[in-house]
Amino acid sequence: MDQSEILKPEQLDATPKGHPKGLYVLFATEMWERFNYYGMRAILVLFMTKALLFDKAFASNLYGSYTGLVYLTPLIGGFVADRYWGNRRSIITGGILMSFGNLLMFACASMYQSNLQLSAFLFFTGLGFMIAGNGFFKPNISSMVGQLYPPNDKRIDAAYTIFYMGINVGGALGPFICGYFGDTGNPADFKWAFLCASIAMAIGVVVFVYLKDKYIRHPDGAPLGMSPVSPDAVKPNPALVYVSLLAFVAICVGMLYIDARVYSYLSYLLIVAVVGIAYMIFADKNLTRVEKKKISVIFIVAFFVVFFWSAFEQAGASLTFFAEEQTQRDLGFFTVPASWFQSLNSLFVVAFAPLFAWLWIKLGRREPSAPTKMALGLLLLAVGYFVIAQGVDEIGQGVKVSMIWLIGMYAFHTWGELCLSPIGLSLVNKLAPVKFASLLMAVWFLANAGSNVLAGKLSALYPDGTKVTNFAGYEMHNLNDFFMLFVFMAGTAAVILFFLTKWLQKTMNSTT
Repeated sequence: MDQSEILKPEQLDATPKGHPKGLYVLFATEMWERFNYYGMRAILVLFMTKALLFDKAFASNLYGSYTGLVYLTPLIGGFVADRYWGNRRSIITGGILMSFGNLLMFACASMYQSNLQLSAFLFFTGLGFMIAGNGFFKPNISSMVGQLYPPNDKRIDAAYTIFYMGINVGGALGPFICGYFGDTGNPADFKWAFLCASIAMAIGVVVFVYLKDKYIRHPDGAPLGMSPVSPDAVKPNPALVYVSLLAFVAICVGMLYIDARVYSYLSYLLIVAVVGIAYMIFADKNLTRVEKKKISVIFIVAFFVVFFWSAFEQAGASLTFFAEEQTQRDLGFFTVPASWFQSLNSLFVVAFAPLFAWLWIKLGRREPSAPTKMALGLLLLAVGYFVIAQGVDEIGQGVKVSMIWLIGMYAFHTWGELCLSPIGLSLVNKLAPVKFASLLMAVWFLANAGSNVLAGKLSALYPDGTKVTNFAGYEMHNLNDFFMLFVFMAGTAAVILFFLTKWLQKTMNSTT
């Protein structure tokens, strides 16, 4: 046989018989990064309140600022990758920054008892490194999945499903492993959780570095994610690159510190950003009336998404306080770490995602429209909070409730997520004009950022039995009142969105 007829491994991978090996490289890289993020997030508020002795309100607001910035910086990282670095370099840089950030957190957790001032400096600096690193990592790895396949390849949807499983495997393992080693009841052990998260991210970087050249390739064999080639491109000075990176990290640290300690500005910044993007898009005279109608649907849907994620993201804040203080976790032979409950969402996604995919296909013509599915997601979220509100109704202060209430709530929340999250992302991709595809995806990221900031502010209202908290005139005296707040918020948003679905669907399909 002529040697030219022998297919290379990459070419064999690109045939319809299977998926390219590059998909599994990206799967593993993303899995370890999600291990790092969710593992660290699972113990963050516990570390703040038990080791650093922050009060719950401050820890909640800081949590919201941190996770909000985590969703904001990908706008910068994506821009840098598209214009200067390419996906590969951004992923490696982001991974290294996040791994180092967790090492700083490890150092912080190792010395908080002996040097509180230095520990606080390391704490904010570590979070800043992770915010900056996520900005480079997050927007770049997902975009490479589709590039492994030829245009219109039928395997792409399955590839993203496999990749999504990687996210959830990491999301389940992170809280479990980090919680096992760090959430032991002894605050001095939190450092091991941060070390586990750092090692996990380092493994992800090593996997990517050593396998990218061999497997991260286009079906024609060309390497993917390289730096953009331009005739006027100037090779950046390495010293300038490192200085710029440190400056970016310093900005992230400063933004987090100012929002937490000086003035809470982040929510206003996000509103200004959304209004600015909306003005920039709708003022474009080249957009048709139909395109503007479809873009308006994206903005409306993004607004409702804020109500979903601000309640859903209580998992890393108020619901962690609840798991720690109000949930009976003693099995007699073992006490379940509070951080382990954050693995439930990812486990439920892996278990129920195939069922939901089957359900939508089975319904055929009766399959609900995208806005209807999203309204259903909000309703399921409200039901989840109603379940746990019943579990804590009329219980005395300090009385612990069965784990089944928390587990049941997370199941409903996951079903809601499966109705809303993938559907919303798909909706943005379908409705966005090519010219503004990236900018409108930024709107989605900004909605998530705003949700996380709001989640922190709502978690700060968590009742501790000594004071009454208030939100927009609604007073919360106990846990039942607190959880019912989310029932009212998500339930009201669901009802309004249900009423809007026919109009939204008509607007989405508009031709005039």
